[in-house]
Amino acid sequence: MKKFGGYDEASKAARFVGGERLPAGAYVCKVMNVKFEEGTDGKSDMIKMQYDIIEGDYKDFFRKQYDANTNEDKKWKGSVTIWCPTDDGSEKDGWTKNAFASWTNALEDSNPGYKWDWDESKWKGKILGIHFGETGTVIDGREIVYTEPRRGISVEDVRSGNFKELKFKAKNGYTGNQDTTTSTNDFVNIPEGAEEEIPF
Repeated sequence: MKKFGGYDEASKAARFVGGERLPAGAYVCKVMNVKFEEGTDGKSDMIKMQYDIIEGDYKDFFRKQYDANTNEDKKWKGSVTIWCPTDDGSEKDGWTKNAFASWTNALEDSNPGYKWDWDESKWKGKILGIHFGETGTVIDGREIVYTEPRRGISVEDVRSGNFKELKFKAKNGYTGNQDTTTSTNDFVNIPEGAEEEIPF
């Protein structure tokens, strides 16, 4: 097949849907849905959480991004996978425990009266702060930069600005040729005002 004019521009536009990339920083968010999944093929168990921003200049960011996407297979991009510790005593597992606790602490600190009781389904509808950082990676030979959720923090810390800028993370051979795109994942639309369970 002969390459058609404008392909490079169209390819770039198709990867960057929604108009803008969320700036790194911390935002007050609401948990829209949550799901526990057992690990397979030697992987750890995980909690998948969907969220959207509910305060500030980027309120409803992921809703607006989803609505602006005209692709048939569009996905809800406000999501994070929280890996569960395996309790194997390894150094990696210790890091996983600390990362997991940042999310449960953020939920406890942001929702008066809430205490983590090992029932992740209770997260739905709760608020928390989410701290985002920039990551560079290589996908299909192309270097891209996207903003990803790194850890949970308290809503009060977000509102007071009590957080530091996260370091840029490079992976998969990223060398520094920055571009803009949004992160990709497998989450679906959350209907406006929906109270019923949202499918994953």
